[in-house]
Amino acid sequence: MNKNELLKKHQRKLSKKYKKLVEQAYNLRQTDHALSDISEFKAVKLLDKLNKLKYLSREHSQPSV
Repeated sequence: MNKNELLKKHQRKLSKKYKKLVEQAYNLRQTDHALSDISEFKAVKLLDKLNKLKYLSREHSQPSV
């Protein structure tokens, strides 16, 4: 596997985890605010990682000038 494929695979894995955390935070919002906030915080951290990976994958896919 090349670097670009590895980045895409890792992106998909983190994206699934992000969606799960956002859904969990939404579902907990009415019953347990603290757990909802924790899930939301973890989701935001994952989103930051996803954005960094998107930047890296874009950087690798562009040809050098």
